[in-house]
Amino acid sequence: MSNNSEFLNHLIHEKSPYLLAHAGNPVDWYPWGEIAFNKAKFEDKPVLLSVGYSTCHWCHVMAHESFEDDGISKMINDHFIAIKVDREERPDIDHIYMTATTAMTGQGGWPLTVFLTPQGEPFYGGTYFPPYAKWGSIGFIDLLNSIAMAWESDRENILSSGRSITEGLRRQEQGSGATHRNPNSPVMDETLRDKAFSQMRGQYDSENGGFGSAPKFPMGHSLSFLLRYHKTREEPEALNMVSRTLSAMADGGIWDHLGGGFHRYSTDQHWRVPHFEKMLYDQALLSRAYLEAYQSTGSGDCARVAREILDYVLSGMTDKEGGFYSAEDADSLDGGSLKEGAFYVFSKSEIEEELGKEVAAVFNYCYGVLPQGNAAFDPHGEFRGKNILYRAHSIKDAANAFFKQENEIQDMLKEAVLKLLTLRSQRPRPNIDNKVLCDWNGLMIASFAFAGRVLGEPKYTQAAAKAADFILDHMMINNRLLHRWRDGTAGIQATLEDYAFFIYGLLELYEATFQDKYLDAAQVLADMMIEFFADPVGGFYMTASDAERLIIRPKEAYDGALPSGNSVAALILLRLYAFTKKDTYHSQVEALFGFFAPTITQAPYAHSFLLSSLDWYLQGPLEITFQGRADDPTVAKMLKVLYKHFIPFKAIKFIPATNQGQAHICFQGTCKAPIDSVGLFEQEIL
Repeated sequence: MSNNSEFLNHLIHEKSPYLLAHAGNPVDWYPWGEIAFNKAKFEDKPVLLSVGYSTCHWCHVMAHESFEDDGISKMINDHFIAIKVDREERPDIDHIYMTATTAMTGQGGWPLTVFLTPQGEPFYGGTYFPPYAKWGSIGFIDLLNSIAMAWESDRENILSSGRSITEGLRRQEQGSGATHRNPNSPVMDETLRDKAFSQMRGQYDSENGGFGSAPKFPMGHSLSFLLRYHKTREEPEALNMVSRTLSAMADGGIWDHLGGGFHRYSTDQHWRVPHFEKMLYDQALLSRAYLEAYQSTGSGDCARVAREILDYVLSGMTDKEGGFYSAEDADSLDGGSLKEGAFYVFSKSEIEEELGKEVAAVFNYCYGVLPQGNAAFDPHGEFRGKNILYRAHSIKDAANAFFKQENEIQDMLKEAVLKLLTLRSQRPRPNIDNKVLCDWNGLMIASFAFAGRVLGEPKYTQAAAKAADFILDHMMINNRLLHRWRDGTAGIQATLEDYAFFIYGLLELYEATFQDKYLDAAQVLADMMIEFFADPVGGFYMTASDAERLIIRPKEAYDGALPSGNSVAALILLRLYAFTKKDTYHSQVEALFGFFAPTITQAPYAHSFLLSSLDWYLQGPLEITFQGRADDPTVAKMLKVLYKHFIPFKAIKFIPATNQGQAHICFQGTCKAPIDSVGLFEQEIL
């Protein structure tokens, strides 16, 4: 095995922590670009494309097993041109080749392993491959040998397969547009929301919360859609589904009960055994869902969880310049080797030694700690004898079990959490991927700005403003937005998601601060988004018109772990139209809905954020203009009342004036007389 500076390859000058981690591999890795593909053409070799990211557990496993192995590396170097891509830096490349692999194999994931012709056309793909055959999977060394032999003996079939797969990708990307031009194509209307709710209800796990079985993903924007459905349809079941899911997640092992923040997903259906990485986008989408649930129900627990998510991001994922980091790894050192979850798990004896027998007994009862460990799902034996903390019993249960008052139990648990947090802080911490990504930062800015208003916490608004200012100052070069900043340098041309998500954050920040510079920046960026990404037949491409030409130019509406760029673009253009009445914004949204209607009709539940945007379009926003001095107490009280309630479809402006504070409310073209009474204001907005 080798992984040291003796083998420094072409990744050594990259900025991505993931790529830099492979710079010492004996594999002669190249970053994505013309140099690698020109070399493949000149040497007449196929390309091995490996796509992953720095906090990906199985990416680490494959790197250690195969890319640090001298024999496997020699096979790669002799017969292939090897390209490494950080999927978080190049989501466009990842999207194209993940789509191809899913089409070829029926499944996808990371690490993504794809074989390409020198023209970039995929002809074989998969995800993780063990170095040698096991678990019914072909060994990576055997796969490399098989493809190398086929390249020499069956070249024409390989090239034909690559052309065929690429053509299939093009047809898939263009399919909605062909239907869009048909006058009989489906229409985006309220029935799609009903179908989506029906589909989500069919997948809902009423016992454990969430949707489907294992693995179970949080999907914060899907929960936000259900809250909107409850609001517009007055459907109590939708609210119950959200409340049960949010409660179960916060009780489960997917929640970090000591330090805050959600892990990426649960490997079991009970939310108890997580995949331990923490992604910035999950913190953004879930904090939003908890805040909206707090507005909808008044649940103090929802407000608490939202605060703890945001405080985790501030303490552990925020750069001193103001930007938010991408992720925290699942793996950390334990006894000299990397193990998943090692930073987070405890043995029963560790807890007893740190807390003492009496407090430990209460803590272990409440958090499900067992002598043998409590991981019900542990296929690789990583958690043997260890405990993943989850809420097994309530404070009330513990008070009854230990014959104490509830406040005594609460105090004991608070003290225990602080002590275990201190103990945990002495362990090697998982690596932080300290890339600042424009799109993910946009989502996080939106959530911090929203939280500042909902929770009345200026520090959250300040964090949102500092991050937004950082992007405007450091990630816009020559009046164009860039995707990634790290180590003092911004780079990589921005995608649709960068523009749409950041504009979303700017609009939330404007409504939290009423600083015109954020609304002005949102309009400038929206106009650029339309200029460089809009398709004349409807919707937006993922890449700009002057971006690098890939084998296809993707255009996507599917809302997966992240909402799609088109889904968020629809919402931000509708919000900007409410502010500006600029017809271009409205017409772009109508064209977008028309283009994607056939795709969404087939699977409405898979487009939950886009359906939330459709809700805004169909209902129209409550338009509220406040007028008065910046420090007017009446306006301040009205804003507090406004954010106490869940009113998702609203556009808020502030006009400085010398008169007493008042609010002007308009809805669907009808405006009320100015209001200067807080009580009357509350009546009018509900």
